[in-house]
Order: sequence, then structure tokens, then C-alpha cells
Amino acid sequence: MKISLSAWGTIFVASCVLLLAFGFRASFGLFVEPITTANQWGRDTLSLALAIQNLVWGLLAVFAGGLADRFGGVKVIIGGALLYAAGLWLTAGVNSVLMLQVGAGFLVGAGIAGTAFGIVLPLMAKAVTAEHRQWVMGVGTAAGSLGQFVMAPLAQQFIDWFGWVGALHAMSLMALSMIVLALLLAKLIAHQLQPVAQAGAEDDFWGVVHLARKIGSYWLLTLGFFVCGFHLAFITVHFPGYLSDKGFAPEVAAWSIAIIGLCNVFGALASGVISGRKSMRTMLLLIYAGRGVITAGLLLIPLSLTTVILFSALTGFLWLATVPPTTGLVAKMFGVRYLATLYGVVFLGHQVGSFCGVWLGGWLYEKTGSYDWIWWISIALSFVAVALHWPIKERSMLAARAC
Repeated sequence: MKISLSAWGTIFVASCVLLLAFGFRASFGLFVEPITTANQWGRDTLSLALAIQNLVWGLLAVFAGGLADRFGGVKVIIGGALLYAAGLWLTAGVNSVLMLQVGAGFLVGAGIAGTAFGIVLPLMAKAVTAEHRQWVMGVGTAAGSLGQFVMAPLAQQFIDWFGWVGALHAMSLMALSMIVLALLLAKLIAHQLQPVAQAGAEDDFWGVVHLARKIGSYWLLTLGFFVCGFHLAFITVHFPGYLSDKGFAPEVAAWSIAIIGLCNVFGALASGVISGRKSMRTMLLLIYAGRGVITAGLLLIPLSLTTVILFSALTGFLWLATVPPTTGLVAKMFGVRYLATLYGVVFLGHQVGSFCGVWLGGWLYEKTGSYDWIWWISIALSFVAVALHWPIKERSMLAARAC
């Protein structure tokens, strides 16, 4: 079955939402040094605010997923865009720790919860048939990575042109464009008379939720996603500071984050295609093991511009490559009808990991004066994730219960 014109439109517009949502978020590491310098704070202060951002994102992702499943994802995206823009605006020129935590922490976290994968990917998945689902999730994930590639250098350019305050104001205004995209999505979805096409029986909301609570593979997936969040948030926020400490210019940090995003465009697309044809569990095992090996290489090989670029590229291929197989496993277990809610719970595990990676990175840096300990913790967690994913059963739990 071919993909309809309205489904193609949904895929494109939804991808634009993800590009913006993840592009803004990926740029926060570039503001760590100017904000802390302007206010004479330690890195642990901004790290805590960004850790709160990630935790709020994860907690509200479950709530936002429930709202999306009940009332539609478009309304959630509009609300998320407004909160996102407000958080960025409030962070500009901040000189109070409390306001930093409210703006960069709570409001931005709530905004991302309403505009990121947990809300947007289910809209894309419901627009196509089951045979195209993994590919579409790969496309959406790649769009988020493309946002990282586009926005990180752009944010650094904004900082150079307007200072960090003006840069955040500009990004706040750009965030409002997600409202226009959401309204376009509403029109496109209205033309999809049969948006959900899948094999197998669907269940009522609470029946599926109660079933998920009893499935060990679902909770192993949630625990494993903790590691993914730990890795991504730590690198996004602290890798620019790590490079600055090693004597690299700010532009190198911006482009390293951008390279991660660019390479993950290809990594996410490949992950979506491969996990649609091969074992999604095996895909996750290889991704987490690969992260551990690559990070060890960063620490053991003498640091230079070449190794920074190589680390960024290799990390990029695996960066968000976990999302298509993780989302796909949830969809395979429980269907797509309540995917936003059930993926939201798994994603909460990811964001608890993000909180720990961001906060612990800043705390250990202030205690030890370096990031060495947190890098080695990241490597160890890579292989913990391999152990957690090993026993996961890749099958439909709804079909198994029906039998």
C-alpha cells in the first residue's frame, strides 16, 4: 500500500516540529558558559536547572501522552509551543537561580514534553500502515537530529551577533512557529479518514495500561532507556564545557554538537529501516555496546580536533538511533492506539537518566575539577543497558493475552 498525499504532508510537517523542538534543546549546552560567567555561578547551578528541565519533560510526557491519546496531539503541540517560547524568553537575561529553574527548567521542560517524540511520532505512526511504521519513526527521529545540526551553529551565531540574551529571545520567537505547524497538522490529519491501520486487536485504555504494568520486557525497556537519557543529556550539556576546558574554541563545541546531529540523520534513518526488518532488541544491544566502545576511545586516545570530530560523528550515528527500535517495541507489544501514553512511561525512564546525567556531570565537575568520573560512569552504564535489553521478549502482548 502506498503512502497517501495527506500522510506525506503529515510526515513533513511533523518532522518540522521535531526539527525545531530538538534544535532548541540541543543548543542549551552553548549557553552554559555565558550564563554562568555572567552570574558568577558554578556549572552545577545551570546543570541543576537543565536537569530539572529533563525531569519535568519526562514527568509531563506521560501526562501529555494521555492528553494526546484522549484529545489529540495537535492541541498538545500548541500548548507545548507556548510553554517552550515562554521558557526561552524567561531564561534570557536571567540573574536569579529560582527564575533560571522556572524558565530553563520547568517551562522549557514542559514545552519539550508537548512537542517532542512522545507526541509527534505517534501522529506520524498513525498516518501510515504497519509496514511503513518503523521507517516513519526513523524519519521523525532523523528530523530531530537535523534540528540539532541546524540550530547548534545558528544558536552560536546568534550568541556572537546578539549576545546570549538576544540569542534566547530570537529562539523564543522561533519557537512560536511550531503553533503554525500544529495548525497545518490539524488540517492534514482531518483528511486521513482511516489514520490507524494495524494488525491485531486493540484494547481499552485502562486495559492496555494494566497489561503493560505486568510485562517485564516493558519495564526492562524503560530501565534501559534510562541509560540513553543519561548519555544524551550529559553530552549535550557538558561536552561543550569539556572541550572548552581542553582549550578548544566555542565554535568547535557548536560544530561538534552539529556533527552529532548531522550523523544521526543517517543513523536514525538506518535504525528505522533496519529495525523494521530485523530484531529491534538486537539493534538496541548493538547501539548501547557501540556507545561504550566509542566513549572509551575518546578517553584513551590523545585528544585532538581529529578525535573530537571522529567521536562526534560516531556518537552521532548512534545518538537517537535508539528511538525507532524502542518506540517500535512498545508499538509491537501494545499497538499504536495508546502509544503516546505507553511510550511516555518508557520515556520517563529516559528523562530520569537525563536528570542524573546533567546534574551528576555538573556536581562531579565542581567536586573534582574534571569530567573524568562521569565519562567512565557513562561507559559502565552502556554495558548495563546491554544486560537489561538482553532478556526482552519481542512480541505482541495483546495477541499473547488473547490466546
